[in-house]
This record gives sequence, structure tokens and C-alpha cells, in this order.
Amino acid sequence: MNLDELFEQKGEVAKAVSEELEKVMGDYGYNIEHILMVDIIPDASVRRAMNEINAAQRLQLASVYKGEAEKVLVVKKAEAEAEAKYLGGVGVARQRQAITDGLRENILNFSHKVEGTSAKEVMDLILITQYFDTIKDLGHSSKNTTVFIPHGPGHVRDISGQIRNGMMEAASAQAGLTNDEMNINLLQ
Repeated sequence: MNLDELFEQKGEVAKAVSEELEKVMGDYGYNIEHILMVDIIPDASVRRAMNEINAAQRLQLASVYKGEAEKVLVVKKAEAEAEAKYLGGVGVARQRQAITDGLRENILNFSHKVEGTSAKEVMDLILITQYFDTIKDLGHSSKNTTVFIPHGPGHVRDISGQIRNGMMEAASAQAGLTNDEMNINLLQ
């Protein structure tokens, strides 16, 4: 039997040794009751080889566990990033909704308090103010040395028209209007 079988069947070996000793020693009047096999000690080179095999198996198992742990970390990190992006999107949507609600309130209050002004004129005034605030912030906080921005009365009007059209398109999309219905509303 090989060494692994010897370790596994230590009891069987002890029983076989006991039977053989009883045969031999029985002739001299001795009766063998039990054999205590304490340990099997293989050659030192065999023990080193066995230890290396055990070490290699444990290292292999450890690398499997380490790989699984790294996989879990990567998956959890991806899940956390996805959740953070989702919550960031929710935050941006709420912020934009609050800005829209605030603008709507300001436009209505201003147009009711100042006689002869329309909501469109108030919106144009707010957009121009926002435009100049953006330019000012860009100049103060930007690390760029040169920024090209189209500027002039016509450009500001174009920008306000683009923003207004974008807001109307968003509103019509929420209301479920088709492109034709939206164009009719824009013309009116």
C-alpha cells in the first residue's frame, strides 16, 4: 500500500501486526492483547514532499478563495457606483424640477406685479440675467485663459429662443404631444 493508504488504514495495520506477533510470540507463551500504533514516521524526504504537496494544495485553495473575494469586491464596487449614479441622477432631476418651479413662480409673480409685461418678456429678462451670470462665473472660476462665446443682442435672443424651445419641447413631451401638435403650439 502507498503512504496515504497506510495513514488511512493505520488500525488495519495494527491489527495485522498484532496477529503476526501473536503467532510468533504464542509459541513462547506470550499472549498479545493489543498493539498501540502511536505514529507512522516516514523518511524525512517523504515528509518534506508530503508537506510540499499539502502546502501547494492549500495555496491553490487560498488563491481560489482570494479570487472569489476579489470578484465579490469588484461586483460590489460596480453595484455601489451604479447606485451612486442613479441617486445622482435623481438629485439632478429634483434640482432641475425645483429650478423650473422657482422660475415659473417668479415669472407669474413678476408678470402680475408689473403691469403690461408678458410671461415671455419676463422669461427673456431672466434668461439674459442667467446668461450674464454664467459669463461672470466663467470669467471668475475658469482656469482657461481664453473662452470664445458668441455675444451680442442677436446671440442672446437666439440663446433665449433655443432655451424656450427646449423647455416647450420638454413640456410637450411630458404632455405626450406629437411634433405636429408641438409646432402648432409654438406658432400660437
